[in-house]
Amino acid sequence: MYFAPIEEINGFKVRPGEYLHNGATMVEGGISFTIHSNGATACTLCLFHEEEDEPYAEIPFPESYRIGNVFSMTVFDLNPEEFEYAYRLDGPYDIKKGLLFDDGNYILDPYAKAVTGQRIWGERSQQRQKFYKARVVTGTYDWGDYKQPNREFKDMIVYEMHVRGFTKDFSSGVEHRGTFAGIREKIPYLLELGVNTLELMPIFEFDEMEDVRLYDGTVLYNYWGYSPVSFFSPNTSYAAAMEHNCEGQELKELIRELHKHGIEVILDVVFNHTAEGNEMGPTFCFKGIDNNIYYMLTPDGKYYNFSGCGNVMNCNHPIVQQFVLECLRYWVVEYRVDGFRFDLASIMGRNEDGSPMSKPPLLQSLAFDPILGKVKLIAEAWDAGGLYQVGSFPAWNRWAEWNGKYRDDMRCFLKGDYGMAQAAISRITGSLDLYNPEKRGENASVNFLNCHDGFTLYDLYAYNEKHNEKNGWNNSDGDDHNNSWNCGYEGETESAEVLALRNRMRKNAFATLMCSRGSAMFLAGDEFCNTQFGNNNAYCQDNYISWLDWDRKEQYSEMFEFCKYMIQIRKNHPILHGHSGSCGCGFPEVSVHNKTAWNSHCDGDTKTIGVMFAGRNADNTEDDVIYIGINAFWEYQDVQLPNLPLGRKWRILVNTEFNHTADVDYQALTQWKSQDTIVMCPRSVVVAVVEKW
Repeated sequence: MYFAPIEEINGFKVRPGEYLHNGATMVEGGISFTIHSNGATACTLCLFHEEEDEPYAEIPFPESYRIGNVFSMTVFDLNPEEFEYAYRLDGPYDIKKGLLFDDGNYILDPYAKAVTGQRIWGERSQQRQKFYKARVVTGTYDWGDYKQPNREFKDMIVYEMHVRGFTKDFSSGVEHRGTFAGIREKIPYLLELGVNTLELMPIFEFDEMEDVRLYDGTVLYNYWGYSPVSFFSPNTSYAAAMEHNCEGQELKELIRELHKHGIEVILDVVFNHTAEGNEMGPTFCFKGIDNNIYYMLTPDGKYYNFSGCGNVMNCNHPIVQQFVLECLRYWVVEYRVDGFRFDLASIMGRNEDGSPMSKPPLLQSLAFDPILGKVKLIAEAWDAGGLYQVGSFPAWNRWAEWNGKYRDDMRCFLKGDYGMAQAAISRITGSLDLYNPEKRGENASVNFLNCHDGFTLYDLYAYNEKHNEKNGWNNSDGDDHNNSWNCGYEGETESAEVLALRNRMRKNAFATLMCSRGSAMFLAGDEFCNTQFGNNNAYCQDNYISWLDWDRKEQYSEMFEFCKYMIQIRKNHPILHGHSGSCGCGFPEVSVHNKTAWNSHCDGDTKTIGVMFAGRNADNTEDDVIYIGINAFWEYQDVQLPNLPLGRKWRILVNTEFNHTADVDYQALTQWKSQDTIVMCPRSVVVAVVEKW
C-alpha cells in the first residue's frame, strides 16, 4: 500500500487520510478526518480545547487532499482526550439556490460518534448557544461469543419507553436514575412483566435545550428528543458514567444484558428532519455542508415542512440515501440493535419535490441491505404533510407498520361506538384488509392502543378531552381526536362506580391487544396505570407529568398482575400471534361469532363479538384453540361459545368482570346459562381455551 509523504501544515504533521471512512477514525500514529461536500470549495479542520469556543488550531485541507467531493486528512500526534473538533466549509452563498456556505460557521461532523457540551441534562452552557463540536471516540467493545435473540416479528411484545422518564422519578428505586444504567437495573422488572422487546424513544444526540422556555414556573425542554443533532452519537446525558472518548459503552452493556435475557432492542429513529429547522433556524451541520442536497427545498430555496418541525430531509437523494444507510449499519454493527422504528416514515418515501414515490429508493435499499437483513424495519406510515400510508407503505415483504387503524378502530369499538364491530374483527384477526398475507405475511402489523404520542391507557378512560395547558400553548397542541371516554366523569374521581368501569375498560383494552394477531406494543407504565393527567402531547414535560410514578405499581397492583397474566397467556398460545398449523378438531384457523356461535353477521348495532383461533401449540403436540369474546354493550349479554367435539370443554381463562388475583378461578366465577352459553357483564372481555375432559 502506498502512503503519501508526511507534510507539515500550521505546525501539524499531516498526509492524505482514509477517504473511504467518513468521520474521525483512529489510524496508526494519528487520526483521519474525512468529510464530503458537493458544493464546498474549501474545508478547514478546527481543533478546540475542551469547552472552549475558539479553536487553538486550524488546519486547511490542501487541494491535493481532495478526491472528488471528499476531503480527507490524517493528522499525526494528536491525543484524542485533549481536543474537540469541528469544520469550516467555504463556498457559494445563494439563498434562492439553497447554497448557504459560510466560512465563519463551525460545522459539526455529520459522522461524529460523540457530541461535546451535551453531558449534563438541562445545562445551558455558552458553547451550546453557538455551535456543536465533536469528540473522537477511541473506545472499543468486545462482543465476544455473542448471539442476538432474532425473535420472530409476530412474537414481539413491545414495551415503548423514554430512557430518562422510565427511571428518573425517585420512586423508581434505582441508583442511576434516568439513564441506560437505570434501565439495566430494571431488567428483573421487565422479566417479571414478560415483555420481550424494548422500543427506546430517540437516543441519538439531541439538544434538550432547543427552544427551552419557562412557563408558569416550570422549565419546558425538548424532552422527547424527536429533533436530532447527530445521527451516529448516543445521547451523552443518558449515560450514568462519564464516557470521555468511549461514548456508547453503557448503552452497549445495556443491550448485551437485555439480549442475554432474550429481550430485543428497537430504536425509534428520526430521519425526516433535523434540529437545524427552517430559514430562522441555526446552521450547524447539513445546512453548512450541502443545504440543497440534505433538505427538500422549494424553488425559491425555502424549506418544505412535511415534518411539522421546520425542515424535511431529502431522503431519496443518493447522498442522503447513503448517509441513512451508513448510519443504520453502524448501529446494527456497533450496537447490535435488533430493529428501527422510523418516525414519520412516509417522508422517507417522498421525492425531492415532495411528491410520494411508488418505489422509494431509500426504502428499497434498506429492505434489501445485507447488514440490515435480520433487523426489524417498522414505519410510522404517515407524516405531518397529510400522507397516510397505513396498509399501503412500500414494503418489499420487509417493512412493518405501526397500525394506526388498529388503535383508532379498537378504541372506538371498545367504548361502544356505532358501526365498529366489523372493523374490530378485522383488526383482531390481523388486519388482512390492510395487509395481504400473500404479499406481507404475518410480519406487517404492530398493534397498539397507546404510545408516547397521545393518552396513556389510564388517561384514555379518564378524560374525554386533552389537558395540555401546562405545555404553554393554551391547550392548542396535541391531537383533538383521541377516541377516549372518561366513563362519566372528567379526570380524577372518588366514584366507586366510575372507577370500577374504568378499571374494566383498561383490562378490556389490554386483554384485546394481547389476543390480537400481529405483534403487540404498549407504553411503559400502562401496566400500572401511569398517568400524564390528561396531557396527550407531553413532549416538553421533563417532570412528574412524563416520568413514571412507580408508586402506582403498588396502588394499581391488580392491573399490574392482570397485565403480567395476559402477557403470559399470549406467550402460551402461539395461535394468537399467527398461523400455527392445522387444528385436529376440524375448526377453521379463524372464525367469527356474535352472540350466537358461528353467526358472523355484523351490523351497525353489533357490539358483542367473538373471535376463535384454532391451530397447534408450540410443540405441535396438541390443538391450540382460544376464544376471545368482547361485549362493548352497556347491558348484560348471553353469549354462546362454539360447540366442541366429545371429550373437549371450554375453560374460562379471563373474565374482566372480576378482579384479578393470583388464585382467581374465572371458570367458577363466570355465570353459565347452559353448557356452551355464558352471561357477559356490560363492557367486558372473556378469554376461553379448549381443554380435554
